[in-house]
Amino acid sequence: MSISFPWFCVKPIRSCRCCLVVAGLLLGVQVGAQNPIQVPVTAVQLQAVGQGFEMDAVVQPVKQATLSAQVSGRLLSLLVKAGDQVKTGQLLATINDSETLAGLQGNQAQVAQAQAQLHNAQANFDRTRDLLRQGFISAAAMDTAEAQLRSTRAALDQATAGVRQAHVSQGFTRVTAPFEGRVLQTEAEVGDLAQPGKTLLTLYATLPLRVVVQVPVSRSGSLTPSSQIEVQLPAADGAMRWIRPARVDRLPGADPVSQTIEWRLELPAQAATGLTPGQQVQVRFAAGQKQRLMVPAAAVLRRGELTAVYTLSGTTFVLKAVRLGTDHGPQGFEVLAGLQDKDQVALDPVKAGLTGARALPAGAPAQ
Repeated sequence: MSISFPWFCVKPIRSCRCCLVVAGLLLGVQVGAQNPIQVPVTAVQLQAVGQGFEMDAVVQPVKQATLSAQVSGRLLSLLVKAGDQVKTGQLLATINDSETLAGLQGNQAQVAQAQAQLHNAQANFDRTRDLLRQGFISAAAMDTAEAQLRSTRAALDQATAGVRQAHVSQGFTRVTAPFEGRVLQTEAEVGDLAQPGKTLLTLYATLPLRVVVQVPVSRSGSLTPSSQIEVQLPAADGAMRWIRPARVDRLPGADPVSQTIEWRLELPAQAATGLTPGQQVQVRFAAGQKQRLMVPAAAVLRRGELTAVYTLSGTTFVLKAVRLGTDHGPQGFEVLAGLQDKDQVALDPVKAGLTGARALPAGAPAQ
């Protein structure tokens, strides 16, 4: 075979870079023709795979609390913001306590008044009892004195209970964290008028977390809490993995509008690390096994929106677009369209696309 070099080259062949490149390309063609690229192939065939369906789900905290005002007053301070980590009993906000303080002082005054009346009633009862023993008064007067003593004692108990209630209301002006967690969001600002029931902030515990999925009633009939259920979560290296929930709960009733049943899947503590409330994940429900046409993941070629495989046609490979279904991991992908049973596909689509690629004979080592 003769090799022609660029006409404009005047350098010796061994010292000319362009001539060496041309020679290398031509010699590569000769070697490729003598030693064709051999690509391993495998047959697409029906396999028994687990069947089911996948649905979108949302991550939620298992323990979450909405903290609301329990007394009226201006919000004097809000000491946390969204994302802050808080501890049990930590002060989160304060409300003006002028009204509750006035109520406390009023109840304390009532206690003092009731104590004075009780002291007077007790003294009157003692005098009446002594006069009754001496025969100076009737039994009816003694009964009146005794009733008055009991009434003043009850009044003192009532006033004391009012003081305790006022102390409780006074404590409501200081909003504290009921458990250790993180602030999800705040819904009030300093200076706002706090009213009983008005939400101030939302707090959640970082662990444990759960995944909540709404399953249509039509599909829930074939599922039980013991069914195989998996949640797809991101791993530390960025890859996606399927894990089994630590606990599965199914609510007994269906939503009358959406006709769905809520499933709550509690995640293992290690798997929940790095997840945030509101994050969307995938849940897979298994429903027995069925025969499906499967293609190995190594045979799939993805280029932008194109998903294809190289199939063996005679002695050469032909690129064929396919439509794939569920990913079953080591078993490969379900083939929804584009291939038939027993079709031969290349296990190295990159090599199969090169000129001169041939199928590797059965039993021969891959090159």
